[in-house]
Amino acid sequence: MRNAEKVTITLTADMLRSVRDTVEAGEFATTSEAMRDAVRVWQRQRLEDAERLNAMRARIRRSLDDPRPSLTADEAEVEMDRFMKGQEKASRNAAR
Repeated sequence: MRNAEKVTITLTADMLRSVRDTVEAGEFATTSEAMRDAVRVWQRQRLEDAERLNAMRARIRRSLDDPRPSLTADEAEVEMDRFMKGQEKASRNAAR
């Protein structure tokens, strides 16, 4: 393990029980290993969240920068209805 620093954390009784149960079940060798895994999952989730947010921002930016005229509310509703009907049809075909 690279440079490690010991820290103290406070967990609820339920959280601590879950950690200890996974260690006792053999999923992890120690509670420290379980906590390191939890932090890695948290880090990965934060990265994925940031990537999704950046993708949404890029889509919004492309939409705002799109020179084509905007749809009216009625036109948007017609397009959404058409899209949803296509999705329903595709779903029915996939279920066969």
